Amino acid sequence: MADMNQLTDQNVEDVLRLELAEGDAMIGTLGPILRHLLASDGLSLFSDETVARVRGMGASIALQLLHAQADAASIENPEDYVAERVEELCDALLGQSALVGHLHALAMEWQLADRLHIRSGLDPVLSPLLQALIGSPDEDTASSAMAALAAQARFVQRLRRMEFNLNELPGELFHSALLTMYALADAPSEDAVRKADASFRSEFDESRSRLGLLSRLVTGMGGGAIAALSVSHAGVAIFLTALAVGSGQKRDLAVLSTHERQLARLALGLRSAGLKSSAVDEQLLYLHPDITLPEGFDQLRSDRAAALLAGSTPHASDA
Repeated sequence: MADMNQLTDQNVEDVLRLELAEGDAMIGTLGPILRHLLASDGLSLFSDETVARVRGMGASIALQLLHAQADAASIENPEDYVAERVEELCDALLGQSALVGHLHALAMEWQLADRLHIRSGLDPVLSPLLQALIGSPDEDTASSAMAALAAQARFVQRLRRMEFNLNELPGELFHSALLTMYALADAPSEDAVRKADASFRSEFDESRSRLGLLSRLVTGMGGGAIAALSVSHAGVAIFLTALAVGSGQKRDLAVLSTHERQLARLALGLRSAGLKSSAVDEQLLYLHPDITLPEGFDQLRSDRAAALLAGSTPHASDA
């Protein structure tokens, strides 16, 4: 977006639309590239923290599925049972575009939170806004905030270990993971798979997941949710949820918009969510100190920003 300041003779909407289209094209390449890196036998030659973390989360899900099968079948040596099957199941899970895209977004969220913690001292678990909500005199608000705090703490602990809880997946991805478990089951394992599936489904409640709790917390703030659009005040997790809710985007796409090559999407998302131009500039400055808004952005109405976002075509099944 830095180059956009050189194009002051163009209408700001045209400039943003061009940047958005270029960002959308980049999103379309993320999934295939990431799946290639995850499947590469020479992973170490290509690996960076994101790829390693995504693969770690995929392996963690596979381990949970297989240990549940072993428990259901009362297998004497569950570690051997799991070790024989984990690589194949992990590869099958990471061959799914939607799942890889979600895990990639979670890895990016963690990296952003970690970077801001190191650079600015922003706590990845307890933000000033969350602390204020926990102290709210409204019991429902305080209870929701405490539940979100506990879920965020668990998320941070697991991501540090490159792990992920299967029950934290969105519903459609949770269902897809269980179907993958079924698809790879051999005949002797079918009964154990059915029992494991029933056990997982009986415990699954998307509304109690971290993302479900964050969404309920933000929507429960009503008009006060504008305060959640300050990353230094809300913290990364709540900020990203508020950005998604306020701009009408999927949360994974909102996460991707924080990448330095997606800042047109981020600026438009913040503006369409209700932030004034000066506040949008503050958020971009906090996240990317070297980036500035294009000349004329202060004239862009929130409804026009929303229209530009709605007209974009990211191939986000991998995002």
